[in-house]
Amino acid sequence: MPTSNAAPAFAAIMLLTGIGIPILASLNSGLGLRLEAPMAASVLLFSLGLLVAIAGALVTGSLGQVRLSSGIPFHFYLGGLFMAFYVIAVTFIAPRFGVGNAIFFVLLGQLISASTIDHFGLFGSLQYSIDGKRIAGIALMIAGVYLARRSA
Repeated sequence: MPTSNAAPAFAAIMLLTGIGIPILASLNSGLGLRLEAPMAASVLLFSLGLLVAIAGALVTGSLGQVRLSSGIPFHFYLGGLFMAFYVIAVTFIAPRFGVGNAIFFVLLGQLISASTIDHFGLFGSLQYSIDGKRIAGIALMIAGVYLARRSA
């Protein structure tokens, strides 16, 4: 982890973000069940998210920077597809599979993907090689997902 005066604040914000992911899954899957339409729940979630993002861009003065640019590689614009896939998948699957089970597998996928991105420095990310500790951590996570799923 990079050493920085901001590191504790960054860690706290990301911890809160992680706490929010299962809450998002629970709330949006519950909304989808009550509406009897998971896609409608996803539309509502993204609509509210868009309003919050626009408000944040207005407050920070960065709304004018929202644009497509030929100087930016196309793949950098695809993050929204991954977010939509996540929200739609968790909204549909969590009530049928359990929020815990769904998030366990999301977390496992995040660890594998994040380690790969860090190891190769993909998409302009900082490069951190996979070492024995990371491999052990991922292996423990896989074991944890297996045990958590097995007891369900």
